Amino acid sequence: MKPSKTVRGVLPMASLAAVLLAGNAFAESLQQAWDSALTVDRGLKASRENTAAAAELVEAAKSARLPNVTLEAGRTALDEIPAAKAEFFGQSLQMPLSQRASTAYKAMATLPLYTGGRIGRGIDAAAASLDAAKLGEVGDVQSLKLRVAEAYVNVLRAGRMLKVAESHVQSLEAHARDVRNLHEQGMVAKSDLLSVRVALADARQKALQAANAVDLARAAYNRLLARPLDQAVSLDDLAPENDSQSLAILNERARIQRSELAVLARQVEALGHQAAAVRGETGPQVALSGGYGYQENRYQVHQGQWMVTLGAKWNLFDGGMVSHRASAVERQAAALAEQREELASIVALQVRQAWLDVEETKKRILVTQSAIAQAEENLRVVRDRYGNGLSTHTEVLDAETLRANGEASHASARYEAALAGLRLKRAVGEL
Repeated sequence: MKPSKTVRGVLPMASLAAVLLAGNAFAESLQQAWDSALTVDRGLKASRENTAAAAELVEAAKSARLPNVTLEAGRTALDEIPAAKAEFFGQSLQMPLSQRASTAYKAMATLPLYTGGRIGRGIDAAAASLDAAKLGEVGDVQSLKLRVAEAYVNVLRAGRMLKVAESHVQSLEAHARDVRNLHEQGMVAKSDLLSVRVALADARQKALQAANAVDLARAAYNRLLARPLDQAVSLDDLAPENDSQSLAILNERARIQRSELAVLARQVEALGHQAAAVRGETGPQVALSGGYGYQENRYQVHQGQWMVTLGAKWNLFDGGMVSHRASAVERQAAALAEQREELASIVALQVRQAWLDVEETKKRILVTQSAIAQAEENLRVVRDRYGNGLSTHTEVLDAETLRANGEASHASARYEAALAGLRLKRAVGEL
C-alpha cells in the first residue's frame, strides 16, 4: 500500500526536523563554538599580526639606545699622485703624500649619550601603541564572539520555528481529517473541507520556508567557524541569564572595561610621547664614537689609527620645522581625545539599548508563556464546539493560528532574551 500524498509531503520535513532538532551527546556548546572561532577567524589572525608588529616596533625603538656599529671599505684610484710642493734654497721640490691607488676601511661604533629625550619618548610612544594594539585585539575577540553568538542563536531560533511550523502542519492535518469525516457524514459543507485544505497547503509552504531558514542559519554559523557550509549542526540549547544590574552600574563598568575606549586613550598617550620625541630633536645631541681606521699609504708612518670622539650637535634654528611637526602630532592627539568622548557617548547608548532589550524580553517571555497555555485551551474548546456544530470552521483555523503564533512568539522572546544578555555583556566589555 502506497503512502498518501499528505504523508509523502510531511515525511521529508519531519525527517529534517528530527535531524536538526534532536539533541545528542555531540551537541556543541556556545563556549566550544567560541573556542573554534577564535582559532580560525582570519580577521582575528590579522589583529594578532598587528599586535606582533607593534611589539617589533617597541624593540626597534629600544634598539636606538644601543651602539650603532658600521663598517666601511673602499678602493680609490687617482689620475695623479698627490704631492706637496716646497721651496728649499731656491729650488722647488715635490714630495708624494699618498699612493695613486689605495685601499681604506674603517670600523666605527657610535653610542648616543643624550638625545634631548628623543629616544626615551620614542620608546614610550611605541609601548603605548603596543598597549593599544593589544586592547584592540581584545575588542576584536569580543566582537567575534558576539557574531558567533548571534549565528548560534539564529540556528536555535530557526530550528525552533521549524518545529512550530511542523506542529502547525500536524495540527491542521488532524483537523483536516476531522473535517473530511464530518463532510463524508454530511455534517459540514464542502467549503469547510476546501478551506482547511487551503490552510494546510499554506502551512506546508511556511514549513518549507522555515526549513530553508534553518539551512541558511546553519551555513552562516559554519562559515564563521571555517567549516563546510553544509556540515551538520547540533547545538546545546541556550537559556537567558537571570542576573540583573542597574543601568548606572553597567554604564560605569562599560567606561572602565570597553577596550575601544582604552584603545583611543592609549593612542592619545602614544601621540603625546611622539610629540615630545619630535621636540627632543631641538635639544643637544651628544654621542660617543670610536673605532679603527686604515688608509693604505706607504708614505704615511701609521696607516692604521684607533680613534675616540666625544661629539655634540645642537640645532639652534631650523625655521620652526620641528615645532610645527610636534604641534601637528599634538593636534592629532587632541582629535583622538574628542573621538574618545564621542565614543563614550555611543557606548552609553549601546549599554542602555541592550539593557532595555534585556528587560523587555524578560517581560515578553512571561507574557507569551501564559499565552501558550491559553491558546492551547482555546483550540481544544473551539474544536469540541465545532465537532458539536456550535462553532464555525473559521474559528477553528483562527484558534490554531493563535496557538502557532503564541509558540513562535514565545520561542522568539526566549532566544532574543538570551541574545540581548550577550549583547549587553558586549556593550559593557565583559563578553
